[in-house]
Formats: sequence, structure tokens, C-alpha cells
Amino acid sequence: MKRSKLYRTRLAAIDRQRVLPLSDAVKLLKELPPAKFDETVECAFRLGIDPRQSDQVVRGAMVLPHGTGKSVRVVVVAEGDAAQGATDAGADEVGSDELLERIKDGWLEFDVLIATPDAMKKVRALGRVLGPRGLMPNPKTGTVTADTAVAVKEAKAGRVEYRADRTGCVHVPVGKLSFTEEALEGNITAISDALLRARPTSTKGMYMLTVTLSSTMGPGIRIDSRDLSKA
Repeated sequence: MKRSKLYRTRLAAIDRQRVLPLSDAVKLLKELPPAKFDETVECAFRLGIDPRQSDQVVRGAMVLPHGTGKSVRVVVVAEGDAAQGATDAGADEVGSDELLERIKDGWLEFDVLIATPDAMKKVRALGRVLGPRGLMPNPKTGTVTADTAVAVKEAKAGRVEYRADRTGCVHVPVGKLSFTEEALEGNITAISDALLRARPTSTKGMYMLTVTLSSTMGPGIRIDSRDLSKA
């Protein structure tokens, strides 16, 4: 794969074999030559789990203490008081049958879809549209709920979902490169803590194997997982 000049310049400034404390990794990331836009910062966690085992699934959601830095478009499928609550909380679109028809016809201009439990029967019919894009509401991530107002506020405030893939890796956005070092460190520590709490009881040995920090246009910087565990 041909890499950009910026990527190669950044790569030359990083020792890929060196594992850094969290604060040093964040400082190095922010000191690298900048891109022409505000890049998203992501953390990749490789966990010591077997995702093929049903009792070793790691999945959930949380609100980052310093947000994601991203404007989130939230759509809610609800009726009655739940619909009004979502509207008052600042949802971008609220509706029921008509809204679902728009989605069925290909309208997907939103980042988060929230639905009340009684609306899920209709929403599930759109599984082939929503599933591949990661937009299907799920109780485990707080997007299937009767309290739509709280769900909308959390989504707008910077709620992120995390889920281990087939290789046991979790990729989570933790903010923007324009964030302060303290804000990025706070978000990374918070998601690390959430993953540690989500550790399946059936896992053995080391749980958080590797942690890598990167921005949209940059190479990965390795973080000492033991430093995160202490934090």
C-alpha cells in the first residue's frame, strides 16, 4: 500500500517497537506534523478473549467524559410521550411508520438510531439495511429504551459504542486531535476502565494485550496497557 508523505513523515518520528505511558503517547501524537483537518483520534485494544465463545463477548456503550468532538445526528423511532421526550431532548428526526419508510427507501443520513421497545418489531424488519451499517438499535448499547430523552442526550453528549471484533480487537474513537492532552487522556482512561469492567469472567491470563493510539492519517503509537490498568 502506497502511503502519503505525511504518513511517512510521522512514521519516521515514531519507534513502533517502543511502548509508552499514556501521557507520553498522547503528547507524541499531538507533536506529530499536522494534517489539513481536525483528525479523529482512535484507540485500538487487543483483548485476550475468544470472541467465538458466547460467554466472552465484549460489547457495550458509554459517554466519554470529554465527548467525541463530533456532531452526532440522532433519529428516534417512537410515538406518544416517548416521541415528545426525544424531540424536547434535541433529536434530529422523530417519527414512526413514515420515518421507517424513508429509511427503507434508502435514507440513512444519521449516526445513531434509537427506538422504544414497542417499536422494535417494525425496526427489526429493516435489519438488512441497518445491520451492515451498525445502525440497528440494541438494548446493550442503550439505543432500545423507553427513556428516549436520556438516550438522545447521551448520544449528543458523546456516547460511544464498543464491541470486540472476530479477532478480539476493539476500536473506539476517543476525540479529536484538537482536544487538549488532558481531555484525550481522560477519554482513553474512561474507555479503558469500561473495557476492564466488561472483562468476561471466563477469560484467563492477560486480558488487555495491546493498546494502540492513532489519528486518522497517522501510524499507531503503542501504549503501555499496565499504565492504563493502574490509572
